[in-house]
Amino acid sequence: MDLDVFVATHRAEWDRLETLLSRRRRRLTGAEVNELVELYQRAATHLSVIRSSAPDPRITGRLSQLVARARSQVTGTRKSSWQDIARFLVEGFPAALYRTRRWWVPTALISVAVGVVLSWWIATHPEVQAAFGTDADLREMTRPGGEYENYYSSHPAASFAAQVWTNNARAAALCLITGVFLGLPVIWILFQNMLNLGAGFGLMADAGRLDVFLGLVLPHGLLELTAVFVAAGAGIKLGWTVIDPGPRTRRAALAEEGRAALGMAVGLALVLFVAGAIEGFVTPSGLPTWARVGIGVLAELAFLAYVWVLGGRAVRAGETGDVEESGRSAAAPVAA
Repeated sequence: MDLDVFVATHRAEWDRLETLLSRRRRRLTGAEVNELVELYQRAATHLSVIRSSAPDPRITGRLSQLVARARSQVTGTRKSSWQDIARFLVEGFPAALYRTRRWWVPTALISVAVGVVLSWWIATHPEVQAAFGTDADLREMTRPGGEYENYYSSHPAASFAAQVWTNNARAAALCLITGVFLGLPVIWILFQNMLNLGAGFGLMADAGRLDVFLGLVLPHGLLELTAVFVAAGAGIKLGWTVIDPGPRTRRAALAEEGRAALGMAVGLALVLFVAGAIEGFVTPSGLPTWARVGIGVLAELAFLAYVWVLGGRAVRAGETGDVEESGRSAAAPVAA
């Protein structure tokens, strides 16, 4: 493309757009408002053409500024509202969960399988158990009233729930953020989580107290681990987008998936808040084991129904989990 010819051909349109933008919108006539919208759309296309075919810092800078100003003028200033929050919880977040299910469901299954293998390996190999401490240390951890059993009642319920929520939210955020590095850090984070969980299962199983450990872990662990698996799956998906962006440009694909991942981070923080509340108030409570485990199972089933019912319906209606179009960067087809 001959940049000089392209600029000469369209400069008058850009100048006209700048003239319209210099006037307050309420002073524009109906015809001028329509003209403003049309010129904005053309300028966005021109910017895309120049960026892809003949990038020039001066022309790109001017057009970027024009497009940003025009977009603000056309869409107006939009404030968040309770309707936005409701839409996110009912459509955006469940749609993002449903869209990424082919990533986080296999991630969950593989992680659980790895955790089971690690648990068996630790439970059946004394030399491996020795890596976690001396015989006296292991007895202190696994005995009735020991460290594993007292862990969930070692602090006031409210502060313990807050601490658990903070730690788990940080782990989920790390999975989402570091996923862009081809997903490799996410795999390491998952392995560390499964190793810690496998150690508890293995050591308590060897001590003949696996039933006690299950009663302590399952009430909150089902929902908690599911949230971590969702974050890990979304992070791995983000990493795969770097390798294979599909029909989109790599920048557009990463922007779309990154925005969806950011929304998922907010939603998963809410899910982990629920899991933390269960861990702080239900797990150490005096309720019978069946009641505590039942609460955990109900919370997990509610989350899965949320994903498959609300998420599936939202995706079928065209929801992607991305922010609304008015909140995205201006994009236009690359065409002269």
